[in-house]
Amino acid sequence: MFIALFVILLIIWLVAFAALHITSALIHLLLLFAAISLIVHFVRGSRSTT
Repeated sequence: MFIALFVILLIIWLVAFAALHITSALIHLLLLFAAISLIVHFVRGSRSTT
């Protein structure tokens, strides 16, 4: 789940950064949230739900 969130946020960040050429705080917050979700994914590890 967190890896999918990371990928989605990263894609949104790349599209917004490339298309709008904006270096606002919002764009960088998206990148920060993507990095945090990736870190949480690796710290928690993949757990089975069985």
